[in-house]
Amino acid sequence: MKISLLCTGKTTDVHVQELMQVYAKRIGKYCSFKLIETTDVKSLDKTTLKKKETALMKTAIANADHIILLDETGKEFTSQQFSAFVQKKQLENKKHVLFIIGGAFGFSNEMYDLAHEKICLSKMTFPHQLVRLIFLEQLYRAFTILHHEPYHH
Repeated sequence: MKISLLCTGKTTDVHVQELMQVYAKRIGKYCSFKLIETTDVKSLDKTTLKKKETALMKTAIANADHIILLDETGKEFTSQQFSAFVQKKQLENKKHVLFIIGGAFGFSNEMYDLAHEKICLSKMTFPHQLVRLIFLEQLYRAFTILHHEPYHH
């Protein structure tokens, strides 16, 4: 199974970038993993901003992708439950699972329509750059749980 994380905009914090690379490399031990960042979009109008972000995201989406939005209205998991969720995607023989982090104002209706599922990392609000890092850590943790490795404990 191939997993990708599609993020709206670039990560500008060097420290966050370094940690993201650490976790991306660790995840690569368990599956084919790719981190994709779109170019930054600037707009004063929230609706226009979402449309532009959607257009950029769609360039990275293939028809066969299983799209999962990281969204505050999505299903919440414990780390153990998330590992079972990842395993289920493997057992369902999903070729490419694409997790997507939207912009500061969330996703457009078009992105919600394209999505197969939504998950929520937390009811708390985090900066978008940290959400990337938190997700990567949780994905790595999920794989270590599935492989009965001591990282989770």
